[in-house]
Amino acid sequence: MQAVPSEFLAIDRKERANRPYFDLDLRAPEERTCDFNAVVIEFEPERAMVEAARCIHCPDPAPCMVACPTKNDIPSAMWLIEQGRFVEAAGIYHQTSALPEVCGRVCPHEALCQGSCVLNKHHQPVLCGELEAFTVDYERRTQGYAIPKGEPTGKKVAIIGAGPAGLGCADLLIQKGHEVTVFESKPAPGGLLVYGIPNFKLAKDVWEEKWEEFEKAGVKFVPNTYIGKDKTIDGLFAEGFDAVFIGVGSEIDAKMDDTPGTDLDGVHEATDFLIRGNVEPELLPENMRGPVGIGKRVVVIGGGDTASDCLRTAIRLGAEEVTCLYRRTEKEMPGGKKDRKMARDEGAKYRFLTQPVKFIAGADGKLAAVECIEMKLGEPDAKGRRKPVPVEGSNFSVAADTAILALGYWPDPILGKTTPELEVHDWGLITVKDKAKGNTSREGVFSGGDCVTGPDLVVTAMVAGKKAALAIDEYLKNKK
Repeated sequence: MQAVPSEFLAIDRKERANRPYFDLDLRAPEERTCDFNAVVIEFEPERAMVEAARCIHCPDPAPCMVACPTKNDIPSAMWLIEQGRFVEAAGIYHQTSALPEVCGRVCPHEALCQGSCVLNKHHQPVLCGELEAFTVDYERRTQGYAIPKGEPTGKKVAIIGAGPAGLGCADLLIQKGHEVTVFESKPAPGGLLVYGIPNFKLAKDVWEEKWEEFEKAGVKFVPNTYIGKDKTIDGLFAEGFDAVFIGVGSEIDAKMDDTPGTDLDGVHEATDFLIRGNVEPELLPENMRGPVGIGKRVVVIGGGDTASDCLRTAIRLGAEEVTCLYRRTEKEMPGGKKDRKMARDEGAKYRFLTQPVKFIAGADGKLAAVECIEMKLGEPDAKGRRKPVPVEGSNFSVAADTAILALGYWPDPILGKTTPELEVHDWGLITVKDKAKGNTSREGVFSGGDCVTGPDLVVTAMVAGKKAALAIDEYLKNKK
């Protein structure tokens, strides 16, 4: 941790903790639901300094730093922000994170750094997520940022997938001096950052500015190339790449195959709905450029962050009645509380202990209603989670023109099927020998992120990519 000036030691931590707290400034719901622009209003410099001054600078190791998957030195950044030294604070984040402007916006801070802030005990936590985004935005506006480039090694690395894991890997490999080429199945780089997270959470221009940094650092991008179909991993080695990193995420929507009516017009998978609802047509694959159809009454099935994104997107697309159906209670919902509150403020409703059992067509053959059954929570399973149990005879219907299935994600099994000796498990998740290195059963092939762990956070995928980059660098140094 950066040394805090000695005069600070005389400042009473209690006085800092009692300084006034002001929550994030948000655009009014009636205004923000009319467009896809950012909901959070960015800090002004003075506001950032006041907020950072609330940090009481806990003794090492600070709980916020321990809870951050990147191990950002948050206390040092807070001290610099308090002094108005914003660019220096941004440098703190760049030391440990490849995507600070993204993580500052989309991380579930209430479950990570802010959730671990000791001020939660009797006060309100420091808004360290918004401060992270502020410093990096300020740096970009005032002087720009360039990814440091190492001395060229002559080694070439292929990265499969231009999402958070691949970007985390590319960032560090460039700094080590290796030549990096990113292969992506879609037309534009970004993966989940472009094709999964709605603009009102992560504006496309924020990502585009970030990608420019990768391009200026020399990262090559090959779009519309599906590894496993258009090329193989063996083919990449034959082209002269010395190592391969797999960061394709886990992007196959979970199904409701046993539920009648999922093939009806009006029933959408979450990925298709979010992509076509949030991304400009020129960035879409050709088969997804048609307008997304949406009725007045929308139901979203699921309880994660994707469900919240679908609810809020449906409202912005003009739905008049938007309801989330979830088979457990809110206490068991995996998605972030902050996103659920925003969804409620924007008009979304929730029905808990509700399980869809059938999608019903109207006279025109399109979706007209969803038949549901009430649930109750049974005894805890081996992991302590209470299983939902149907209540016999409790069936009822919910009128709906559109249903969106936000049930989670599965891995794409194609790489396991097309790569000899690449070990996979659980429907295609890639097996790594050491999670701290990402090394797979194939020599020279590394992996990290959701394609290894299953669906997780942007920040954990990015960190996995960075860890694998260190292992790749070591592998290339020792390779004969």
